[in-house]
Amino acid sequence: MLNSKTCVETERKFLIKMPDISLIESQNGIRAKRIIQTYLKSSKSSSTRVRKTYENGIVTYTHTVKRRISAMSSFENERKISSDEYDKLLLLSDPLRDPISKTRYAIPYDSHIFEVDIYDFWNDRAILEVELLNEKENFVIPSYIDVIKEVTEDYRYKNSNLAYNHIFEVIK
Repeated sequence: MLNSKTCVETERKFLIKMPDISLIESQNGIRAKRIIQTYLKSSKSSSTRVRKTYENGIVTYTHTVKRRISAMSSFENERKISSDEYDKLLLLSDPLRDPISKTRYAIPYDSHIFEVDIYDFWNDRAILEVELLNEKENFVIPSYIDVIKEVTEDYRYKNSNLAYNHIFEVIK
C-alpha cells in the first residue's frame, strides 16, 4: 500500500448541458485530468474500483472502496497503488460493467471545488459534482454551467451504474 485515506465523502451531483470546454479551461486554478475507471467485482453493500489517471504527463493509479451511507454521502477508502497492482486488480473487473473514460475538470469557485465530468459516451451532457462538508452546506454553481436537473438521489447517474454495459444509452 503506497498511500491510503479513509473518509466520509458528501457530494451533490447534477446533470448539466455539455459546457463550453474552452470557457472551463480558461478559469483560474483549473485542473484537468483524464480518467479510466474500472469497476471490480464486489459485494452488494459496496462498490470497488480502480482508476488510471493522467494529469500533466503523470500517471497515477488508485484503488477505492465505497459504501453508501445516504444518497449524498458515502464511506470511502482510497489508496494509491502501483501499476503492477493495478494490472492485477484489472483481472477482477466486473464483466457486466464497461470501463468509464472521462475527462474531469476541477474548478475552484466560491470556496468550493466543482468537478465537471465529460464522458466519452455523451456529447450533449455531462455531470457536475460538488463535495461538501455536510449534507446541509450551501453553495453557488458557476453561472456558466447550465443545470438540467439534480441527480444526487438518482442512482442511475452514479458512476458505478453508468458503467453497466451501455446503460448510458438508456438514460435521457
